[in-house]
Amino acid sequence: MYYFSLFADLLEKSRVAGQSQGERNFHIFYQLLTGADPGTLASLKLTSDPNQFAILNKSGCVAVDTVDDRNNYHMVINGMKVIGFREGEIKAVHQLLASVLKLGNVEFAHRSNMDGTDGCEIEDDTVLRDIADLLSCSMDNLYESLTRKSVEVRGEKVKSDLNLAGATYARDALCKAIYSRMFSWLVTRINDSIRVKSQSTGKCKVMGVLDIYGFEVFQENSFEQFIINYCNEKLQQIFIELTLKEEQDEYIKEGIEWIHVDFFNNSVICELIEKSPTKVDSSVGKSKYMPNVGILAMLDEECLRPGNVTDKTFLEKLNVACGNHPHYESRGCRKNQSDRTLAHDIFRLKHYAGNVTYKVEGFIEKNNDLLFRDLSQAMFACDHSLLKALFPEGDPALKSLKRPATTGSQFKVSVTELMKNLLSKNPNYVRCIKPNDQKKPGVFTLDIVKHQVRYLGLMENVRVRRAGYAFRQTYPQFLYRYKMLANETWPHWSGDPKEGVKIICLAQDISTDEYAFGKSKIFIRNPRMLFDMEERRRDRMHYLAVMIQKTYKGWKQQKLYQLMRASQVIIAARFRGFWAQKQYKKTKNATLVLQCFVRGWRARVLLKKLKREKLELWAVAVIRKYFLGWRVRKEYRKKFRAQAGPKIVKFLQVALKKQFLLNLKKSLPSMSPTDPYWPKCSPRFKNTSDQLQVLFHRWRCAKYRQKFDTAERYKMKEKVTASDLFKDKKEGYTQTVSNAFAGDYQNLRQNPKWKKMNEVANDNHVVFADAIKKVNRANGKMVDQLLVVSTQAILVIEHHTMMVKYRIPVAEIKRISLSPFRDTLVVLHLQKHENGDKLSKKGDFLFCCDHAMEAVAKTYLVIQNSTSQAPSVQISKQFSAQFGATSVQLNFQSGVQDIVGGIKIQRRKNVMDVLES
Repeated sequence: MYYFSLFADLLEKSRVAGQSQGERNFHIFYQLLTGADPGTLASLKLTSDPNQFAILNKSGCVAVDTVDDRNNYHMVINGMKVIGFREGEIKAVHQLLASVLKLGNVEFAHRSNMDGTDGCEIEDDTVLRDIADLLSCSMDNLYESLTRKSVEVRGEKVKSDLNLAGATYARDALCKAIYSRMFSWLVTRINDSIRVKSQSTGKCKVMGVLDIYGFEVFQENSFEQFIINYCNEKLQQIFIELTLKEEQDEYIKEGIEWIHVDFFNNSVICELIEKSPTKVDSSVGKSKYMPNVGILAMLDEECLRPGNVTDKTFLEKLNVACGNHPHYESRGCRKNQSDRTLAHDIFRLKHYAGNVTYKVEGFIEKNNDLLFRDLSQAMFACDHSLLKALFPEGDPALKSLKRPATTGSQFKVSVTELMKNLLSKNPNYVRCIKPNDQKKPGVFTLDIVKHQVRYLGLMENVRVRRAGYAFRQTYPQFLYRYKMLANETWPHWSGDPKEGVKIICLAQDISTDEYAFGKSKIFIRNPRMLFDMEERRRDRMHYLAVMIQKTYKGWKQQKLYQLMRASQVIIAARFRGFWAQKQYKKTKNATLVLQCFVRGWRARVLLKKLKREKLELWAVAVIRKYFLGWRVRKEYRKKFRAQAGPKIVKFLQVALKKQFLLNLKKSLPSMSPTDPYWPKCSPRFKNTSDQLQVLFHRWRCAKYRQKFDTAERYKMKEKVTASDLFKDKKEGYTQTVSNAFAGDYQNLRQNPKWKKMNEVANDNHVVFADAIKKVNRANGKMVDQLLVVSTQAILVIEHHTMMVKYRIPVAEIKRISLSPFRDTLVVLHLQKHENGDKLSKKGDFLFCCDHAMEAVAKTYLVIQNSTSQAPSVQISKQFSAQFGATSVQLNFQSGVQDIVGGIKIQRRKNVMDVLES
């Protein structure tokens, strides 16, 4: 994974800007254009045709029959989600890929400046605007960094125009930098995710695969092949050290008898490329150390040296420094001046895999593949979530005048880190053999395979493995694993581990030819011996497991018997306690019953006595009352007939009123304001009952309203307003009155585009939002839009792009008109102004809304709250509307046959017919 990232970042990024004939760009570009859904492509400003993009259509290879780009795209996206990529990260990667495709389409035109210098300008800034939108950056800043270059000398910053070639180079360098750094970030992100998942699952051993088959020999080999072959030389060196040299060194170190096997050591070629040897200067006559004489070091010197530097001067410098090296050949060397197979612009290296000729054309330019500082700063200034991490050198706080490292230097450092990483591991190798040069299945070319077997060092490796021992292990580890195979070493061996291993081998009767004892390890020649040891260990472990199981089962049964015996004692004790408690409760209950009967008899006797006393007291009181009444009647008999009549009448009236109020109190209706029940009463109290009913209804309505907060009261106010406006005036009102007013039917408050747009528009609170059909004033055709009613204005928005088409301040609406039928057409009549602003010129606004009554009620209250004056609402079969300078009569007709969709609008001169099915 690391090796693949290394090549993509430093070498393969050249594929982004240009490809050879018949060669495709990176597959992800074609997968994105073919596999992404139309909505994703639209948000990325892309089309699905790869031929529309300059970095894809020049090599003549857009589609491959054997590659399914659509399916591969979905596999890549699913894989990213499984690994742990978030949706925001996947979207950010899509935006970077789209920006690379768009950058390839940026074209420059030559411009002659007033001072006589050459400059350039971008022909079409539409593509640049799309790129700025994708990267969330300033279009002017991006334009400036692509067409101009700044140079800072001694604290002074000077800007100069780039010519046509310089601007093209800057564009291609930016494309390559964005893609390669994004790819490196992806590799790092994947490695981190795998590491985290491994640690979270407890499987911390993460294995990696390194493909060292990559030695390239073409008809023309350039800087890329030189770097690739250098890396393969280093990997071959690691392979030699870890498999051949280290193998033989271990036998010698352990004192094992061994026959040495010769092999080719390619360290001399690695020194030629990367190290600085000592050279004798014949003119001086003494040894002189010359730094930077390795090929990579000399290439960096030429890139940094002032003056006229070309690929030819670099080759001449190589001929002087490396002319006597046995693995370097060139026509400029004295030993190869007569070699006609070498051209004058190439040099040849004798690699471990064979001789390779390299054409020096382009070495300087490819090693100097730098990104202008202005472009790095422009990328860092973007608000994109990844660009600040991808271009850290663009941070103004970390500004440095130091020249960036060359491609060769970066590659050398990366290869060194790779070598250190490999040397710290215990790698296993899988050698890949290319069967033919035609890349065809089922074709096996013997000469090609033999050549690969020779230069990959496989023959030497096989000889070393066959002559040596297949398995080796330290004595403590071997003893720990196989100690159960001898009685003396089981379960513990306290002596020397080597002696314990010898006892195990003797106990198993293994031939001495099958193993050898080193100083710290035992060496086993045949894997069959190891397999036999494992089989015997497995049998012995089975025997030991049976013994442990037998012992455990006996112990378990003994513990079970002891537990059952203790349980029996506890159960018996608990039962005896339970039985005694039960007998006690039975005796106690019988005693309580006897006590109850005695207490009941005594209470009844006492009650009978008390009742007799109470009856006697009542009789005395009655007799006294009758006596007092007789005495009063006797004394006031003469006055009784004259005054008793009015008093009795008044007493009866008061009694009846009191009885009416008491009965009304007992039979009051529920507290629900919708409960129509009211108790019946005598006609005598009908007026009073009606007034009390009104008062009670008002009181319970006030109590009902006190339960709600301000928002709920406002919702009730909206319902009341809708009732006042439409009840018994417009068809369909009864079907809508029971439905709650949702207001925001589009969930607009959660829409990030609306939030971003609202910060600029400052339309505070969304009262109503729904999809509508805007009616064209000229021909009556309808188009889908989004209607938003806020506390400040009515907005008509393009549904997909969230762009505001119209903004109508609520103060500009003077009247709202509807028909009495079921149609959903609403007309907003706007104020006329003498200055003739844009809204006034267009005239009244017509739209169809499925929630028309709710929209009108909410708009009515918004206008009333904003202007302190409610607009008039007109409901009529005919009314006029102002379309610009023309007054148009709207006629509504219901019950028309053959109307598809419920409504049809026709415009004929100054009349507009609205037909409803």
